[in-house]
Amino acid sequence: MDSSPGAAYQKAIDIRASRGRDRHKILRGRWHRMVVLLLGDVLALAIAGRVASHLNQFYSPLPPPLVLGNWLGLPGLFWILMLVTLLLFAHSGLYGSSSQWKNYVRSGQLVSAVYLLALILGYFYDPKLAPPRSLFMTAWFGSVGLVITFRLLASLALKQFEQAQTNVFLLAPAERLPTLAQVLKRRSRYNIVGAALASTTSTAATIQAIFNSGAQEVLAESLPQTELASGLYWQLRRAGITLRLIPSSVEMLHRRGVPEVIAGIPTLRVEPTLLGGWDYRLKRWLDWLGAFVGLVVLSPLFLVVAIAIKLSSPGAVFFCQERMGLHGRVFQMWKFRTMIPEAEALQAGLEQQNEAGDGVMFKIRHDPRITAIGRFLRQTSIDELPQLLNVLLGQMSLVGPRPLPLRDVERFDPWHHTRHQVLPGITGLWQVSGRSSVDAFNDAARLDLYYIDNWSLNLDLEILLETCRIVFCGKGAY
Repeated sequence: MDSSPGAAYQKAIDIRASRGRDRHKILRGRWHRMVVLLLGDVLALAIAGRVASHLNQFYSPLPPPLVLGNWLGLPGLFWILMLVTLLLFAHSGLYGSSSQWKNYVRSGQLVSAVYLLALILGYFYDPKLAPPRSLFMTAWFGSVGLVITFRLLASLALKQFEQAQTNVFLLAPAERLPTLAQVLKRRSRYNIVGAALASTTSTAATIQAIFNSGAQEVLAESLPQTELASGLYWQLRRAGITLRLIPSSVEMLHRRGVPEVIAGIPTLRVEPTLLGGWDYRLKRWLDWLGAFVGLVVLSPLFLVVAIAIKLSSPGAVFFCQERMGLHGRVFQMWKFRTMIPEAEALQAGLEQQNEAGDGVMFKIRHDPRITAIGRFLRQTSIDELPQLLNVLLGQMSLVGPRPLPLRDVERFDPWHHTRHQVLPGITGLWQVSGRSSVDAFNDAARLDLYYIDNWSLNLDLEILLETCRIVFCGKGAY
């Protein structure tokens, strides 16, 4: 054995340094995603540029000094803007981890930043060489719209093909390990390959057990904070293993905080901007526009469903029920009727068959009150479409915590009512994270609180997209 200082220096590796084979391990699981996203972005930007060039031929042409050659029918200026945009996407992690590349709003913002920067640089270079407004505006808005659209479509495609099992190692307190294992086995594509107590996180035995298990991800809860960085994070990072932490509400608020020193005390300033900014106003405009367009486009389907309900069983086409809305206000929520007319009167006699673990919600997988057409409407979620009218009336949003019947609300714990501080929605994080397979209402309420704490337009887009995928696959509804 060589005990020289030089040999010791060669063997001593900084824990932050990555190894070549680790980089290959990380890329091996992401290359297909990177290729799909990159090709989609190139195609979206190229189509936007081509359409803008075609429409602009009827107006003023691009000044010759700005053409910079012509490739594949597009001026060189477009290719330069595309290259800068793709580099910015890569730098911002939009081809990286699963949480970053789904930031659709961020991709639109970066495209806009590139076009605005190009306009400013062009003005300072030569104010007389400004591109035609017809060309510039069409290319700009077309690029933003197509990039977001193509990334939404890529999400659907990748979600369908990324169904392989992922090996996961659990780290949690003893009382939480069985619960986490049960949830993962029942409602996800994760394959549990090992587990250890959170208190043993940084021990050599636990680290070696993670490496030997073949884990691709580590799901951790309640880790010892003082040991986390040195004992686990850097070692998993070097090995190319993803770390997922289950955060507390305080930790989620930390993510929104701005570091600031006050009177010599380090603090995190968290400003109350969650529901008061332009993004929330834009959400409400999109709610109204989406509901209006949805009612107009789906009106033929509404007519067909109404006829089918009337022919299948006696009773009204629509079912109205009192639900708890914003700040505890009760409103009438609309649905297509999926049960026999006397369904509500029969519910008391079925309470003993309730399959909900804590009894807060009322769920029976094979509910005898559901009609034949009603079962189909529930499986496809068509029965929820009349709630677009509730959205138009301002009582609901397209995305938000699901409004529950008064019978369920009466069984709430005090902290459950936090979900009533925001507008209820037709779909929400609860619905796309298990829907009917969420047995305990505490789990559903935690998902609602997570949505409120982490709300963004991008999260709404993700939920709407996942809702469409689940509805088309008919998963989880009964």
